[in-house]
Amino acid sequence: MSLKINVRIINKSSNDLPTYATEGSAGMDIRADLSGPLVLKSLERQLIPTGLFIELPLGYEAQIRPRSGLAIKHGITCLNTPGTIDSDYRGEIKVILINLSGEDQTLHPGDRIAQMVIASVEQVEWQQVETISETVRSAGGFGHTGKQ
Repeated sequence: MSLKINVRIINKSSNDLPTYATEGSAGMDIRADLSGPLVLKSLERQLIPTGLFIELPLGYEAQIRPRSGLAIKHGITCLNTPGTIDSDYRGEIKVILINLSGEDQTLHPGDRIAQMVIASVEQVEWQQVETISETVRSAGGFGHTGKQ
């Protein structure tokens, strides 16, 4: 059984509240709050409203992530992924979508446009030092282990 937290939510859309599609889902589908169809032209990005406002407890964030089906079937994905909603943000959740396909794509009211994952976060206190420990990897990065 997983830990569940209570999150206050205002839903100003005509859509249902975000839900988990299956018992093992990490993300909840969130839907577009549109008054009518919206055409997203090739390589165009738009900020899509959801009509949702949340009050996350301190120590949590909401991450907005793309839906794999939209990405593979229609070339639509989220920019700024994962988008972070901080615990002290109280504005409407909006999703930055981009159409990476070569064709116009139409979004309809209530379409599932992204998924939202609630995650715990910790803040750090920096300890400024002159040296840090070495590891086997050390400064190796950006593909240093090769492709194969």
